[in-house]
Amino acid sequence: MTRIPIDPDTIRALAAVLAETGLSEIEIADKDSRIRVVRNVSTTTTMVVPAAAPAALAATAAQGAAQGTAPPAADPAAHPGAVTSPMVGVAYLSPEPGAPAFVAVGQQVTAGQTLMLIEAMKTFNQIKAPKAGTVTAILVQNGAPVEYGEVLMVLE
Repeated sequence: MTRIPIDPDTIRALAAVLAETGLSEIEIADKDSRIRVVRNVSTTTTMVVPAAAPAALAATAAQGAAQGTAPPAADPAAHPGAVTSPMVGVAYLSPEPGAPAFVAVGQQVTAGQTLMLIEAMKTFNQIKAPKAGTVTAILVQNGAPVEYGEVLMVLE
């Protein structure tokens, strides 16, 4: 068994990069050696919402109020129709660049219908609707990185 030389300065530098960038892991490889540094990420989830989303949610809440329904919950993760990411990767809302999106807000979907793709390790994984319903919010942007358990969209 070959022993890989450990350079504490390299590991400290990689740990500093993790702290500065907010990444959860980083790996470097050179010929037969590889160093992987993983940061223990707390269970607190930070959701980045695009600038247009608050206006869209406000419009949805206004429509709901006009129709006599309750506005959507402030925390989308608590919503029973939340569709979460099963993996870490990059979200794509359409099957290829320039093509229309798989779904849009307000669209009816059936159980098993493809909602988006998540690319992980050069493989495109279909994210399918867990139930039939209406798409009330899309919480990720095309090409945005997503984390495991992150809410991607909400179905009602």
